Amino acid sequence: MAPRKKPITELMLTQEWALPSAATLGSSVRAKGILLEMRARLPLAMRKKLDIAAGTLALVVPQSQATAFRAAADIVTEGLVGIENLPVIPREIEDILTIKTAERHRWLKDGRLPSAGTRTVKLRGRAKKITFHVFEPRVVQDLLDNDQIDAWREQDAETRRENRQRAVWKAKLVRAEKSARTTPSDDDENPGLAGWAEFARDGLLR
Repeated sequence: MAPRKKPITELMLTQEWALPSAATLGSSVRAKGILLEMRARLPLAMRKKLDIAAGTLALVVPQSQATAFRAAADIVTEGLVGIENLPVIPREIEDILTIKTAERHRWLKDGRLPSAGTRTVKLRGRAKKITFHVFEPRVVQDLLDNDQIDAWREQDAETRRENRQRAVWKAKLVRAEKSARTTPSDDDENPGLAGWAEFARDGLLR
């Protein structure tokens, strides 16, 4: 029996680009987002040949496609110029700041988390386009450096406590009025004055 011939392994061309921490902000999700951004700029046949591992982009192409390899490498090299300024999308900021979607929506709505504008994309397999807010990388970095997220969470917790106390007080006023009393029964909140319930209900104490 004739010996089997070993398959010929084609040589591969490889080029790598280490992503700076200023671009990834320490997030693997952000690094994957940069990969997708670079893939979108490449010809369709080259997109899957660009991948990422340990924060490093790698383009691996058979030597027989040397011309396409050089063209793709140039696109990636040019695309990475100023990549640290690429806007941060929702799933990235949630991973970078370790926040929940509800927190992102709440802080965006009340202005604590400033938007850098919106972006509209069409997801694969979906007919409708979606629009979402994006964020400035420098703003996100400042939030990380200043531990701002913990401060916001403390503010939110205090607001919830105040709202609960206000709701309890209003409930007492309603019960007092229904029972023809002038004020709730708490001694420290009841000065014994006629019309006190109406005075407090109108918000003059707030």
